[in-house]
Amino acid sequence: MTVLEQPGSSRNKSSLAGPPPAWRPRVDPAPLLPDAAPYRLLGTDAAGRLDSGLLTRLYAQLVRGRRYNAQATALTRQGRLAVYPSSTGQEACEVAAALALEERDWLFPSYRDTLAAVARGLDPVQALTLLRGDWHNGYDPHEHRIAPLCTPLATQLPHAVGLAHAARLKGDDVVALAMVGDGGTSEGDFHEALNFAALWQAPVVFLVQNNGFAISVPLAKQTAAPSLAHKAVGYGMPGRLVDGNDAPAVHEVLTEAVERARGGGGPTLVEAVTYRIEAHTNADDATRYRADSEVETWRAHDPIALLERELEARRLLTEEFVGATRDGAEQMAADLRERMNVDPVLDPMDLFNHVFAEQTSQLREQAEQLRAELDAEAAGHTEDAAGTDGSAEEARP
Repeated sequence: MTVLEQPGSSRNKSSLAGPPPAWRPRVDPAPLLPDAAPYRLLGTDAAGRLDSGLLTRLYAQLVRGRRYNAQATALTRQGRLAVYPSSTGQEACEVAAALALEERDWLFPSYRDTLAAVARGLDPVQALTLLRGDWHNGYDPHEHRIAPLCTPLATQLPHAVGLAHAARLKGDDVVALAMVGDGGTSEGDFHEALNFAALWQAPVVFLVQNNGFAISVPLAKQTAAPSLAHKAVGYGMPGRLVDGNDAPAVHEVLTEAVERARGGGGPTLVEAVTYRIEAHTNADDATRYRADSEVETWRAHDPIALLERELEARRLLTEEFVGATRDGAEQMAADLRERMNVDPVLDPMDLFNHVFAEQTSQLREQAEQLRAELDAEAAGHTEDAAGTDGSAEEARP
């Protein structure tokens, strides 16, 4: 017998009774709901209150980021990178995420967020080391407060919640900002991270870059929600919807979310509506699932062009400023190109480093086996070289 079949059940009555009086809403949902349309600043009256120094800083980072994306994409064609997931068109999200954080905060990027790491101060070569195939991670996360670039979808989100929660328990004034794509919101890790973050009131900000596609799957085939920002309400946290190509708007929304988290207000889910101008990676053919006309429509909403209009209106887009900005971007690209064209010196034994603080017996056994094979290979090369030298000596008249 089910609960609804118990005596006194109201299942078959014309007017169903409400829940027991003990039920009550945990929170008022109204303040958690996102705006009906993405929040914008550029092109609105509110743009007049924006700080000119912030605008020029954002612009310089956007131009540098566009050049970085172009150079990294070129390196894949030259065989210097195994793969590169470009963030061209999404630079406003990447740059704003980096600039919204304090030095003591942590950034948790996905595989597409190398630009965010570079904008936060990471060496561009170190940011690309994973995509080159040399190391699992090319930098010290603790030194830069940047978690390793995460290739599995959304697994960095629970890590960000764990770090933020631990920092709160320790009394550290630290906020974690976790970046994920719209495809990652279909993963279980997304649900678990948001649920725990809200329950623990962890100081973490979730930034969803909704670029329209999870590889070839459009958002409409992933969710029926009004927006991804609306998902926040189900977990008990605020949802914010922002134009992801409006750099100062993204920066403002993220800065407010970071400050709210730092002040004990708990997590926030931010959906930035943007677009992936280039293919998913250099191995993808985007023409198979989207029309060129769609891409061109979004090119007209380019984040650099949007910011240039505001700078021109303020007479800040001078030839001197533009020239210095482009020269700096070209210098960065040239340095990246030169250093990536040098073959790295790799030690196969590094496979066993940084796996555990103390190696397991299985790892020690495997390391000894590989060392023996490398020594045998080196000895074989030495004997071959000696034999070649000897043959050449005997052949001399």
